[in-house]
Amino acid sequence: MAARIYFDNAATTPIDPKVFEAMTPYFTEHFGNPSSIYSYGRENRLAIEKARKSVATALHAHPSEIFFTSGGTESSNTAIFAAIKELGCTRIISSPIEHHATLHTCHFIAGKGDACLEFVKILPNGHVDLNDLELKLSSSSEKTLITLMHANNEIGNITNIKRIGELAQQYNAVFHADTVQTVGHFPINLAEINVDFITGASHKFHGPKGVGVLYINANNKVNPFIHGGGQERNMRAGTENIYGIVGFAKALELAMQNHEAEHAEIAALKSYLKTSLEENIKGVVFNGDPEGESLYTVLSVGFPRTEKSDMLLFNLDIRNICVSGGSACSSGANQGSHVINALQLPEQSTVRFSFSKYNTRQEVDAVIEALKELV
Repeated sequence: MAARIYFDNAATTPIDPKVFEAMTPYFTEHFGNPSSIYSYGRENRLAIEKARKSVATALHAHPSEIFFTSGGTESSNTAIFAAIKELGCTRIISSPIEHHATLHTCHFIAGKGDACLEFVKILPNGHVDLNDLELKLSSSSEKTLITLMHANNEIGNITNIKRIGELAQQYNAVFHADTVQTVGHFPINLAEINVDFITGASHKFHGPKGVGVLYINANNKVNPFIHGGGQERNMRAGTENIYGIVGFAKALELAMQNHEAEHAEIAALKSYLKTSLEENIKGVVFNGDPEGESLYTVLSVGFPRTEKSDMLLFNLDIRNICVSGGSACSSGANQGSHVINALQLPEQSTVRFSFSKYNTRQEVDAVIEALKELV
């Protein structure tokens, strides 16, 4: 059986051995409850606060602004509900190409009548129309939540969140940025961005699954989002995921240490795949803005729609090549991508290739050979 080729790193990444090594003691000898007052508990409480400080340093935030969660979906839900329930927002401006963790939450809130929901225009290249955002902000004095992602998980487009933060400040809006695809992949300096909430998930950058982070700007006072205990400074009750938290901090530390070299290597791999596809597959197109403001880890490819290309994901899987048709967050549901549909692109069979530091040019070559047979 041929070795698997994994090009779905925007869905999840393999854990870095150094991260696993840092986590291992917290499965075995450091098993104490961090809320316990004896030594086993105090050791783990210290590990959590050390991890919080490490994450805060990487993001240029204060440790008191960092809360550990179960992942990006919980973090985004918490931020959006807090903006409505705690910060008085009665209007939401989002986009039709957000992650479902944001979109479904916004639709739920709007459906309950707790806020009205508006979508900013999307430009033909998949970028958010910031002029339209400003127009919408200036059209009403209603307290508004802006919830827009830093980088799109399907097409890779990067949004200028510093500019959005400036607009939020100008129009007294609350700003939540879904940064799940960028924390651990780009240096983020929260001291230079006017943002109220950001989110992260360690399994996107070679950390463990089931642990995320929510940044809440110190200027915002919100009530606990899970009740029942004093954990996470009275904000999120429940015994902490100690090994996950340690793993998150270690993964982020390693990602930032090696960012420049890994960025260059992965970007070169993305470019190599794009060029190879152009040279070998007739009629191929690329969604979004792949050579402009775009994630170096994601390439969304549109293949001409045929009976053969409709089965691409299945046939690639048979050849031990793992890719996706878009987001991996629909529990394997076989449905069209809401992002591709929102962009109103010509009919295509969409495949998202997403890369990590563990991918190679030889793997790209093998994928190209398989596609030459399949398309």
